[in-house]
Amino acid sequence: MSDSTAAKPNQTATQPATQPATDHADPTTLAAQQDPSTLFAGRGSLAARVDKGKTARKKMPRAQLAVCKIDDRDPIALLDASNVGRVTELIPIRYGRMVASPFAFYRGAAPLMAHDLAKLPHSDVTVQLGGDAHLANFGLFASPERRILFGPNDFDETLPGPFDWDVRRLAASFVIAARECGFAIREQRAVVRRLCATFRQRLAEFSSMDTLDVWYGQFKASSMLEIADSLEERRKELAVIEKARQQSSRTVMTHATEFVNGKLRIKDVPPLVYHVPLESPHDQKQYQSMVRRFFADYRLTLPDDRRALFDRYELVDVAIRVVGIGSVGTRCYEALFMADGACPLFLQLKEARTSVLEQYLPPSRYPNHGQRVVNGQRLLQSASDIFLGWSKMRHTGNDFYVRQLRDMKGAFDFTTFDVEDLGEYAVSCAHALAHSMAKAGDPALLSGYLGKSNAFDEAIVQFALAYAEQNEADWTVLKGAVKAGRIQVIRD
Repeated sequence: MSDSTAAKPNQTATQPATQPATDHADPTTLAAQQDPSTLFAGRGSLAARVDKGKTARKKMPRAQLAVCKIDDRDPIALLDASNVGRVTELIPIRYGRMVASPFAFYRGAAPLMAHDLAKLPHSDVTVQLGGDAHLANFGLFASPERRILFGPNDFDETLPGPFDWDVRRLAASFVIAARECGFAIREQRAVVRRLCATFRQRLAEFSSMDTLDVWYGQFKASSMLEIADSLEERRKELAVIEKARQQSSRTVMTHATEFVNGKLRIKDVPPLVYHVPLESPHDQKQYQSMVRRFFADYRLTLPDDRRALFDRYELVDVAIRVVGIGSVGTRCYEALFMADGACPLFLQLKEARTSVLEQYLPPSRYPNHGQRVVNGQRLLQSASDIFLGWSKMRHTGNDFYVRQLRDMKGAFDFTTFDVEDLGEYAVSCAHALAHSMAKAGDPALLSGYLGKSNAFDEAIVQFALAYAEQNEADWTVLKGAVKAGRIQVIRD
């Protein structure tokens, strides 16, 4: 499954024309593709880049980002279109999870919001987007040095695009979460204002920092504790941090494996974890050959030192795993490796499909969507999984990316938050999003567009409140379709 080479008719942002890239391209070849006089020209002075942001602001005033006039579209038709290519029998699980609540619906409705954002006013400031920046897609993860960090952790939809798309999706998610918690409209507004003010202020700070300091910067879990205003909130956050610290392949092995006929296997927990049914020895041999070819190709995407580490492990078992909400129906596997017969390594193989943004933005420049996800993640995260790589199922053509399963990962349950907790979490997400954009893009350009006043903040507040209403209306349509039998669901 390779990307199209033509920009879509609804193109809304610019992207440099480049040759498909690989991590192993000859640097002299890459240099030859560029004008030597501009190869090390930089991006101009700080003042010039800030002015460029101000010019973009004049072209698209910040107040226009408040506009939320959604056309008369059929949300079910758009969601059904996003199911093309998914595993058919898993689609009812996807809808069963989405119908549970407005926020659950929002998590699975990234294709719907991409359609809406593409038709609304947007800035002309392009950065690498996460593409699905809602509050549940931020969390704890480990750096290679085993520090617990906080930041975005889902990059399935990553693609260059207007920076405000990620901000608006994140802001709307906070309003939807606040509504589910029963918070008043004034409290919803206050949470989003904290989010936007922090995002704007942090980018202003990043714009004046040393470039390497921005790149090296990390938002640690300990920084979240410093933001917390109460001992109770720090206690709750510390509990989540400590739980994440305990997550590893070894802890997964204790509850997710069993011995079958004397052999270690991943434990079946249908319909969410199960093995591919193989009826004959011939089928088993073909399947094993396909899996080993997949991992041989994946190995080549790792740096040489990581290959040496990966080569110490032996493949033991592979099983299908159903994950997430928006990802349900895409192909996902977990693989168990062992070193020295006693050291487990669990890897997750997750299908990488065309980004939901590619229907409205220039397509990915990468030949493999797993490569698109991996490079987006490396660019946006302050540190990434040492086993992050990509591959392709050659017999089907499906692209995948690979990472460790649950390696020091942790998530916060917003349903337990009071309004102050939600506001503090918004501050943490804003810190992390601002750093991602400063690392991947030009913080001075972004800061120039955002400005020093609260004009951007107020526009996003208005948009987020309006889109939360739209989201609830769309969720109601889904509930009606389920009740009428138009949509089949499996609740798990």
